[in-house]
Amino acid sequence: MFLAIDSSAGTQVALVDPQGVTRAEASSDNPRGHAEVVGVLLERVFAEAGLTPSELTHVVMGIGPGPFTGLRVGMAAASAFAQSRSLPLLPVISHDACGWGVSEDTVVITDARRGEVAYSVYRASDSLERIAGPLLARPETLDDDLGAHASATRVVTEEIPAAMLAKVARDFLASGREFPTPAPQYLRSPDVTMPK
Repeated sequence: MFLAIDSSAGTQVALVDPQGVTRAEASSDNPRGHAEVVGVLLERVFAEAGLTPSELTHVVMGIGPGPFTGLRVGMAAASAFAQSRSLPLLPVISHDACGWGVSEDTVVITDARRGEVAYSVYRASDSLERIAGPLLARPETLDDDLGAHASATRVVTEEIPAAMLAKVARDFLASGREFPTPAPQYLRSPDVTMPK
């Protein structure tokens, strides 16, 4: 059983079984209340699915791109859950949840704040073929930044489906694909820096 947690855009939690069936999912679109809702959402999905944490086999962690604080909350929750149960922690680029199995070339776009968007480009595939990104752009220059991919279908999303993150991780495991480094995809330097 896969538990997936993502807080790159709102907060999403899902339980997906080994066959890829979503057993339960819950989300909050509050862009700033990640820490307040992640525990509530976890309780909700376990209750809805009628499962206990002892039935988990993997924890899937969305690694962004996303804002600093929000992204850290979901990653910390996923890491803590995996460590507390001695389970494998599977990092997945959050955009991959929307780019997995697309039937046509697709650009996945999320709000990166500060007047920018984060985007990733996916080639039509039965599984996952990310050919660019995640990267940052200003909305007014996105066409230029996309270049030859500017005509691809665009998916602008305000939330990352955690169940799809789990399905991406399941596909990676089944095909022997390498998972990305479990590091947050911030895409820009923090506003606050330590004095030298």
